[in-house]
Amino acid sequence: MDEWMNYERFERQQWHNFFPTDTVRLSQENLDDIKSLNDRISIEDVQDIYLPLIKLLQLRYQTHLEWQMQKANFLHQKIERVPYIIGIAGSVAVGKSTIARLLSILLNKLLPDKRVELMTTDGFLFPNAELKRQGILDRKGFPESYDMEKLLQFMNDVKAGKSVVKAPTYSHQVYDVMPDQPLVIDHPDILIVEGINTLQLPSNQQIYVSDYFDTSIYVDADPQLIEEWYLQRFGMLLNSAFTDPDNYYYSYSKGPREKAFKMAKKVWQTVDLPNLTEYILPTRNRANIILHKTNNHVVDRIYLKRG
Repeated sequence: MDEWMNYERFERQQWHNFFPTDTVRLSQENLDDIKSLNDRISIEDVQDIYLPLIKLLQLRYQTHLEWQMQKANFLHQKIERVPYIIGIAGSVAVGKSTIARLLSILLNKLLPDKRVELMTTDGFLFPNAELKRQGILDRKGFPESYDMEKLLQFMNDVKAGKSVVKAPTYSHQVYDVMPDQPLVIDHPDILIVEGINTLQLPSNQQIYVSDYFDTSIYVDADPQLIEEWYLQRFGMLLNSAFTDPDNYYYSYSKGPREKAFKMAKKVWQTVDLPNLTEYILPTRNRANIILHKTNNHVVDRIYLKRG
């Protein structure tokens, strides 16, 4: 069976033609401020890929608002503000965080009267101490390493319109959850949720994170390319850790670089690649939109689910 049978495929130039007018002004300096480490994004990417995507999201958001009004009228209820939630999934190192930040900025510019917030599911990983207690520290990032009940409760509270909701945060420098530095989500109109597990279906749950999404996006690329980006990012993390003994990568930065990269490659082959092939990639066809990347993080194709 064709895995793309329920999608329409658009090449980059074809997608650009759907919204050729540059109505949101950003400089390359703006983009450099939001991209993650070795990720790449350009003004051309914004014009060709992300402005048409933002316009599509705006149309879907408008439909969401109209539906909330119609439903309230039908049920003879007061119209409540129900946040519109966008989920972004994909492998580690594929560039999800950069895309999430860019979409947040563009939505804020396009919809200045709406409150747009952004969070990552990394904070819902169990702390390292708990992962060690369970004997699954080497499975960090796999479905069982997340506190899914806590994440689902967070999603439910946001969707139900709870006034202030707190999400735990995660530090890649410390390589652990930061429970004393929560992210406060305060009455968002639009919430962007980014993480490798946003489309997964944990076997012990009857409700899934993706049930709360109004639009879901999967960032796709060949695993060999993702490995290349993963190792590039590792090198940049090493370069930033030389003067910080509290940094998780400090000890690796002080030792032989070849040994550090050998360790990183082993982690990719034994943890991140199996996680991608077994748990992340199989969720791709649950997404409404798939952004396919090629060399240098260039998006060359877009897949839009029919219906």
